[in-house]
Amino acid sequence: MSGSPAALEPPADAVPPVRHPDAPAPGELLGAHYAECFGCGAGQPHGLHLQARAGEGVAVTAEFTVRPAHQGAPGLAHGGVLATALDETLGSLNWLLRTVSVTGRLETDFVRPVPVGTTLCLEAEVTAVAGRKIYSRAAGRVGGPDGPVAVRAQALFIEVKVDHFVQHGREQEIQAAMSDPDQIRRTRAFEVNP
Repeated sequence: MSGSPAALEPPADAVPPVRHPDAPAPGELLGAHYAECFGCGAGQPHGLHLQARAGEGVAVTAEFTVRPAHQGAPGLAHGGVLATALDETLGSLNWLLRTVSVTGRLETDFVRPVPVGTTLCLEAEVTAVAGRKIYSRAAGRVGGPDGPVAVRAQALFIEVKVDHFVQHGREQEIQAAMSDPDQIRRTRAFEVNP
């Protein structure tokens, strides 16, 4: 059954991930792939504005600060926002593999509440690759990279072609991104999990 928790476990023939030779260097800020992305884009006034950095191997670190617009219960981050932060961080791993992929499955554990005003420090790594399937995990900590775990996730990403976004995205945004005169921005809009 593809929807089972076993779907997040790499098969026996999975291989360790390999960092692409053209991947950003460890410590390098990855930047937003698309200005309108809710996770990393600067064009979203209530977005996470998550900033990810390349780590060693096939790993990234990221952080975002929970703002009042991210509340669920009074004074606490909404669980969906925390899941989005994990998904965005996990999606940033694609920069290190130099693949285009989308989230196939994301399983999130909420360990402790995250108050408004907290900066969540996230770490993510690819654990295995099997064909088009990319297996990864992430954790978010409060109070710094050594703080207590507040959220964690396991994920399965599926490598896709750029056509996936063109065929399924809303026409006006696809056309705007494709007609951007800045070739780098135009390419980046379709490079990683949106």
